Amino acid sequence: MATFSTRLQELKETKKLLQKDAAKALDVPHRTYQRYEHGQQEPQLSTLIRMADFYGVTLDYLAGRSDQGGPEES
Repeated sequence: MATFSTRLQELKETKKLLQKDAAKALDVPHRTYQRYEHGQQEPQLSTLIRMADFYGVTLDYLAGRSDQGGPEES
């Protein structure tokens, strides 16, 4: 199963977004979003929920706990 950082990168690329655009949409600093994608920092639960809603996936999918609930199942 993929890790959180890998899933986050894949979801961003699927939406054809730049890191700075995803960060802005999620209301997090660009550098913080970079740290999420590089596995250097983990988001708070409230940020994870915003990410899941924004990308249209489940929290388990985003966290890499499940392959169910991804964008292809929307």
